[in-house]
Amino acid sequence: MTAWQPLAILEYRLFCDSPEPPDGQSTPDCHSETTLGTSGNRVRINVPQSIKEPALDLFTVGFKWNDRELKFARTVIFTVAEINRDSKLLPGVSLGYRLYNGCGSENLIRAAIEAVTGDDSKGCSGQIQALLGHSSSGVSEDINIILSPLSIPQVSHLSTCACLSDKRLYPTFFRTVPSDRFQIIGLVQLMEYFDWRWVGIIYSASLYSEKGTAKFTKEAKKVGICVEYTLPYSKTSKSKLEAIVKKLRESSSKVVLLFMSLSYTKSFLSNIENYNITGKQWLGGESWITQADLASVERKSILQGAMGFALPEASIPGLGEFLLSLKPSDEPRSAIIKAFWEKFFDCSFSPSNTTTMCTGTEDLRTISSDYTDVTHFRAENNVYKAVYLVAYALHALLQCKNGSNPTTGKPCVNKNQVQPKLVLEHINYVNFTTQNGAKVFFDENGDSVAQYDLVNWQMKDDGSVEIANIGQYDTSFPEGKKFKLKENTKIVWGGNSNEVLRSVCREPCPPGTRKATNKFKPVCCFDCFECPEGTMSNQTNSPDCLICPPEFWPNEKKDKCLPKPTEYLSYKEIMGAVLTGFGCVGIFLSLLTSIIFLTHKETPIVKANNSELSFLLLFSLKLCFLCSLTFIGRPSEWSCRLRHTAFSITFVLCISCVLGKTIVVLMAFRATLPGSNVMKWFGPAQQRLSVLTFTLIQVVICILWLTINPPFPKRNMNYYKEKIILECALGSAVGFWAVLGYIGFLALLCFILAFLARKLPDSFNEAKLITFSMLIFCAVWITFIPAYVSSPGKFTVAVEIFAILASSFGLLVCIFFPKCYIIIFRPEQNSKKHLLGKIPPRTL
Repeated sequence: MTAWQPLAILEYRLFCDSPEPPDGQSTPDCHSETTLGTSGNRVRINVPQSIKEPALDLFTVGFKWNDRELKFARTVIFTVAEINRDSKLLPGVSLGYRLYNGCGSENLIRAAIEAVTGDDSKGCSGQIQALLGHSSSGVSEDINIILSPLSIPQVSHLSTCACLSDKRLYPTFFRTVPSDRFQIIGLVQLMEYFDWRWVGIIYSASLYSEKGTAKFTKEAKKVGICVEYTLPYSKTSKSKLEAIVKKLRESSSKVVLLFMSLSYTKSFLSNIENYNITGKQWLGGESWITQADLASVERKSILQGAMGFALPEASIPGLGEFLLSLKPSDEPRSAIIKAFWEKFFDCSFSPSNTTTMCTGTEDLRTISSDYTDVTHFRAENNVYKAVYLVAYALHALLQCKNGSNPTTGKPCVNKNQVQPKLVLEHINYVNFTTQNGAKVFFDENGDSVAQYDLVNWQMKDDGSVEIANIGQYDTSFPEGKKFKLKENTKIVWGGNSNEVLRSVCREPCPPGTRKATNKFKPVCCFDCFECPEGTMSNQTNSPDCLICPPEFWPNEKKDKCLPKPTEYLSYKEIMGAVLTGFGCVGIFLSLLTSIIFLTHKETPIVKANNSELSFLLLFSLKLCFLCSLTFIGRPSEWSCRLRHTAFSITFVLCISCVLGKTIVVLMAFRATLPGSNVMKWFGPAQQRLSVLTFTLIQVVICILWLTINPPFPKRNMNYYKEKIILECALGSAVGFWAVLGYIGFLALLCFILAFLARKLPDSFNEAKLITFSMLIFCAVWITFIPAYVSSPGKFTVAVEIFAILASSFGLLVCIFFPKCYIIIFRPEQNSKKHLLGKIPPRTL
């Protein structure tokens, strides 16, 4: 091994609180600087001449030491030693380092300048090839502005601000910690997973928090998550604290994102625990979400169930033992180590009446602090990878094959020619796996692969907490699989709830309504409106209501389209059953009348006025009553054609018979006049021929109708919106009104002739009865026309059936019931003697 060369620098702030906090770390507020150098594997502490008093005196003014930063510094020492023991990595070269401690941004930047200018006042020499740090995004930003013109690579283990990914501004910056951009996207996906759409944010006044809050708001908006409020927190402003408390109590959002560094989080929780804030689900960033020392009995109502993404757990063999093996005797000249030791064990190396004397042999395993917590390594793994990153870049730079570098193809470089810009060039190509299995490589922005553990705070009654790992977020996985929860994992929810809290400004619009944006409110505070009549929505938060297909109609909830109910006059409903009953009664009475007439066919009353026409009329009335039944039931092609043609032909046959009987009455009266011989012109043969002729005319009209444009079944969806009327369309309206007009013409002609014969002196004269029947017939059908046109749906058919039945009953009752009454109840009047006593003999 050649002599030690200082190739890496890692600066650390080891104590106090300051205005510029490291991302996730405590923040110095002092102005002191300590340089830690190395010679071989031994570490010495050199205090600059500018510091008049030892660092130990800082405790007297209440400064706090940062245990984690000491832990990070010791991790660097451990990693360098591990690399130097590896015979395969950097053979023939031994890594060296300088550790700078500075409090406050100004001293840290001064330390960086001192490091890159090669100041040898601390007893170290050699050219700086890379700088590791800083924890704070703000300080890293300032340092990189200095380093970039010098082409010195900078690798941070905790600077997470997404702004540092801009290679135009920070061309030499790299980091082994994921950018906040990935953490923020993970938080957004977490909220989306649990349907937390209405959240609040509390942040601190620092680059880390301000940039992260702005980025979160932007990413959340993309997926419909709204931020109810963003409130800044200040350690020194009581008014800001009171504003936060007031908003937490009044706000409707149940989820609060606490996006601030660890030191601000400690301050915030210390203040907020006194205000009894409950019912909130708290989310945190990786800066504080794994800090178990934040837990206490007073904070259980706040932190119980808290969630957030943490740097993944890692195992670094040997590091835990190395950290816990630290003794002051290992570094007898280190005032910083002694100061930490005194803080850890509450003792003093100087004689004191108030504290116990430190022996230096105390066991670090007996205390609990950030430094002694070696169960899991999270941020320490980033330090570990950062040191290895420089080693692998240098290793790649020193490779030579056939006179050129295998990575870049440029001429080989020996160890004396190593320059920071060459190391920077090779860092871009680095892709390796550390001894603990961590993969390290960078994207075009200098960002490493983002991997997080989703952790859940499960607090106990004594105020202690178990930070359970309940899921992962890994950007190396394909879309849709980056975020996932562990199966069968217990999750404790915030707000003392046994189930996940609902956090929405407005509950989703249920199916049957539409979602409308309110321009005066955030997009999450939308309005829900019921779908108008005839429309539906079958999805939650549907932006529009959809019109159902013509044959469908929304249900009562308007969340689905159902087939429209079909309406037609059915035998099963009351109206259909009643009309069917009347039709059957008419058939029965017609049949009964026929039987009565048949059994008394030889009697004078049956023989009078042509009994043949009477039997034909009774037959046609039976057909009229029967054809009314064809109008009841589901319309079909055959029923539509049959009902109209059968009705028109049977009624013409019926009226033709009545017309024939009327003409017979008139002819009989004329026959009683002296010298009259008219009966021979209208005898039985002529009567049959007239009936046949009148009927054939209607048959021809019907045939033309059925041939040209016949009736057909139709689904009428225009009259009613919510149901379908099954009806028989007329086909040709001309054909329909032609058959009705012809029936009306015959009925009117019959009525006129009967009216003229109404006063003839004949006991068996039917003229009066025919007049009444035709009067009823015409009245019914004249009334039918407007009722038929205006009646909706099945009532149109009912009106038509009623007209058929009423006119048929009118004919049956007016013409045949008086004769049946005489036949059955007045048989003495059914005699030839009685007939001859009333009318002239020639009538017979």
